[in-house]
Amino acid sequence: MEGFVIRPMEKRDIDRVHEIECACFRSPWSKLSLLGELKNDIAKYYVLEADGRVEGYGGMWVLFEEAHVTNIAVMAEHRRKGYATEIILALMRGALFRGASEMTLEVRENNFGAQALYKRMGFEQNGYRPKYYSDTGEGALLLWNRKIAETVAEYEKKC
Repeated sequence: MEGFVIRPMEKRDIDRVHEIECACFRSPWSKLSLLGELKNDIAKYYVLEADGRVEGYGGMWVLFEEAHVTNIAVMAEHRRKGYATEIILALMRGALFRGASEMTLEVRENNFGAQALYKRMGFEQNGYRPKYYSDTGEGALLLWNRKIAETVAEYEKKC
């Protein structure tokens, strides 16, 4: 895969990241919330640029040995290109760098595409949060990857 760069999110990216939020999520985070994440000591966010334009991003909070993914989004016209996988790998590498060994996230119970991606990335269901999403009342699957170093190593072998 060529033609993309993943880098830390910066203040100059907020407008575009908010556009992506609004395009991808029913209840998008506000620009103010996204700006706040840049000041949050436990947060780390990355953007994916394709052909010089931010087309996806992901973020997490890292607390001790755990990383909690807060958001992952890729613009619809850039899906199925492996970008979400690359964003997750960037998050995993960043989490490892900060001392985490495992990663968790919630995913909508009816978002089967995302669930398949997370399964390929070594996540397994380890819980369920009923009515987690206030916009639809939909539940969330609680997923964990308890060995993110192994997942990163496995993907690096493929390259």
